[in-house]
Amino acid sequence: MSKHNKNHNQPSHSQSDIARMRIDKWLWAARFYRTRTLAKEAIESGRVHYAGSRVKTSKEIAVGDELQIRQGSATAMTEKTVIVEALSAQRGNASTAQMLYSETEESEKRRAYYAEQHKLANLARPDNKPNKKERRDLQRFKNKQHS
Repeated sequence: MSKHNKNHNQPSHSQSDIARMRIDKWLWAARFYRTRTLAKEAIESGRVHYAGSRVKTSKEIAVGDELQIRQGSATAMTEKTVIVEALSAQRGNASTAQMLYSETEESEKRRAYYAEQHKLANLARPDNKPNKKERRDLQRFKNKQHS
C-alpha cells in the first residue's frame, strides 16, 4: 500500500460532512478573526456569545445557531448578531466566508444607526485647533460666562 494519499488535492472535510465544529475554528474560517488565537482570545474575554451567554473555546456549534460577536476597539466597537448558515473547516476567501453566516436584520439596522451616530459626533469637532489668539478669546468668553 502506498504511503501517499491519492486524493491529496481533495479537501479533508467538505462543508456537508461536518455536523458540528468548534466555535473558535468557525470564527476563524468565517473571517471574523485573523487567527485562531485571536478568535480564542475574543471568546475567552467574553466578546462572543452563544444564545445570550458567554461560551468556552471548545463549544461546538451547528447550522442554525445564533451568535453575538463584538469586534473592534473601545472607540469603534461593532456588535453583530449572526446565524450560522454553513460550517467549514477551511478558511477560504472573503466571499466564501460570507456564505457561512447571515447577519440578522435587527443587527444590520443597529450597526447602521451606530455608524450614523459616529459620523454625527465627528461633525461637531472643529477642523483645526484654535491658534493663540482664538484660545485667548475662548478663555475670555468662558471667564465672562462664569462671572
